[in-house]
Amino acid sequence: MPTPVFVPPLVPDLSRRQWLWGAAAAALLGQGLAHAQQRPEKPRLTLALGGKTALYYLPLTIAEQLKYFSAEGLEVDLQDHAGDSLAQQALLQGQADLAAGGFERVILLRQHGVNCRAFAALGRAPQLVFAVNARTLPNFKHLVQLKGRRVGVTALEATSHWFARMLLARAGVSPADVEFVGVGTSTAAVGALREGRIDAISDIDPVMTQLELRGDIRVVADTRSLRGTQELYGGPMPGGCVYAPQAFVVRYPNTVQAVANAVVRALKWLQTAGPSDIVRAVPESYMYGDRAIYLAALEKAREALSPDGMAAEEGVATAHRVVAQYPNGSAAVRSQAPGTTYTNDFARRAKAKFQVSGLSRDATGA
Repeated sequence: MPTPVFVPPLVPDLSRRQWLWGAAAAALLGQGLAHAQQRPEKPRLTLALGGKTALYYLPLTIAEQLKYFSAEGLEVDLQDHAGDSLAQQALLQGQADLAAGGFERVILLRQHGVNCRAFAALGRAPQLVFAVNARTLPNFKHLVQLKGRRVGVTALEATSHWFARMLLARAGVSPADVEFVGVGTSTAAVGALREGRIDAISDIDPVMTQLELRGDIRVVADTRSLRGTQELYGGPMPGGCVYAPQAFVVRYPNTVQAVANAVVRALKWLQTAGPSDIVRAVPESYMYGDRAIYLAALEKAREALSPDGMAAEEGVATAHRVVAQYPNGSAAVRSQAPGTTYTNDFARRAKAKFQVSGLSRDATGA
């Protein structure tokens, strides 16, 4: 009996051109599916921040004005507040999905049992300045002289308030020895000081540069530079950040990634942006009628901007150490390990996507 011969099943006789077309179509389909999987789960967001016109939040302004949020499939409402404590309050009350403010805020929340996590650094230095009124305290020599005086802060319980309390505590002045007044981050703060309604101020730029260049204040502590920050805190100290409840980060990872992408892209743009670029990108109203002062303030604060959205381990450790020494209000309920308050996962991916170079050893990440 002859051995059976195996006959392969008939297949279409595809030409090379047809095969290549099919392979290309499959690849495009795969890319489309991958893109669909990465779309933000929550494309409409409200991000609360404490002073929209302040240089502290410039990366968010750039991301908004240059349509970087839109490029990531997001529609972001930047909800403006007088200080980052009010922005945090909006987040906790469900009026905002995310918040931006001082990294200290995340630590203080964690200490009181509210689990939030920072995922995109705006600054690698706090950018806070503490100064006294040159008119009401012309012979100022020591912070003890502020006893019985009024101290302006962006808002009560804001990072600027915490900063002022820390400095005064080091000088032996208790919170009860002074009266803290919320003055915001805009021209209202300038008016409060010039009219003599406050004797000292803890605030951010461009307000502080405006007061400084016109001789209205005498600067006591300045964290707009890395060196000044190092000297004051005994190590690197993070500045502003974007943060969210941990539950939000876990539930909407693509959305968080999209926000981080927009922020890191804005930070990359700021690395090389010149004065003319800034003037074209930033709304005129943010400059309070004086472009020269705004640009001078930016030069003072430029070093403090994060180059890549990454938080440095050493800086985070410094923040935890300092906040533990000077808790805001009542004593901390519980301490937290530094790794629980931030993640670099999202900023790292954004950095790779936009090929951002870390310009400082401060952005080593974790």
